[in-house]
Amino acid sequence: MPQAVKVFAGLLFTSLDLLGQARERLVKEFGQADKESEILDFTFTGYYDEEMGAGIKRQFVSFARLILPEQLPAIKLLTNEIEQDLALKGNRQVNIDPGYLNLAKVVLATTKDYSHRLYLGQGIYGEVTLTYAKGKFNPFPWTYPDYQTQAYRQFFEEIREIYKKQLPQI
Repeated sequence: MPQAVKVFAGLLFTSLDLLGQARERLVKEFGQADKESEILDFTFTGYYDEEMGAGIKRQFVSFARLILPEQLPAIKLLTNEIEQDLALKGNRQVNIDPGYLNLAKVVLATTKDYSHRLYLGQGIYGEVTLTYAKGKFNPFPWTYPDYQTQAYRQFFEEIREIYKKQLPQI
């Protein structure tokens, strides 16, 4: 049986009101948030600008309740549903990227296949985005540029410490 993992969500948004609505839905589904990042400027790509508009921000939220890794596809489908519920005229106003963390890695869920992604089921793929070695999270060549930043990796190192305290003592 795999060890339970720590679920998180990375939210892209332009409206604090919509961020609040999305977070409220996530808390309803996953339970109490135990850590949130600062609100950061998202300037790494223009990919979302046409759909979401200018001035996109990012915030990460982790949740106290641990999950099993095989729950990630269902979580991604749920976050896609939340995105659609908050959409305006078919355009997403919030983008929610769920994933999980364990002691060794950060895994993101995506609907897009690529050479370094594994199919998890239900139309969802998993990508190991960061790996933990030598006391810190480290990127791969395919890691998104924002996930390579010190700010993002620091957040994941902080929730890794929370996660360590949640694990049963062996």
